[in-house]
Amino acid sequence: MGNETNLQQKGQPNEQPAIIRTGRGLTIAGTRTTLYRIMDYVKAGWPPKLIRDRLNLTGQQVADALAYIDQHREEVEAEYQQVLAESEEMKREWEERRREIQAAVADKPLKPEEAEIRAKLAAAKARLGME
Repeated sequence: MGNETNLQQKGQPNEQPAIIRTGRGLTIAGTRTTLYRIMDYVKAGWPPKLIRDRLNLTGQQVADALAYIDQHREEVEAEYQQVLAESEEMKREWEERRREIQAAVADKPLKPEEAEIRAKLAAAKARLGME
């Protein structure tokens, strides 16, 4: 974790920061939970107690995250939108790869034992009225 930047100090000067910047982005200190994940639940209208329970956080961690989001709304929102855009791009890339793999598999001729199994499966589905 040597790649962290302390962003928000709590009340006392000797206390650890509540929010840090890691390679993953804005993160709740001591966890792998990013503020972008918190934002997903906030945008969906989840109350803090349910966010806490869902992400296995303490009430203080959620309160600190929500306070940071409120205090730095513009910055956090801009980064959140960037994370969403990157996520959508990765999703599109993986979907394209999946389609390519499925097409390659579909073009591959079946082995005799695979053809026999598929024929038995089709017959069983027909008997059960599943086709």
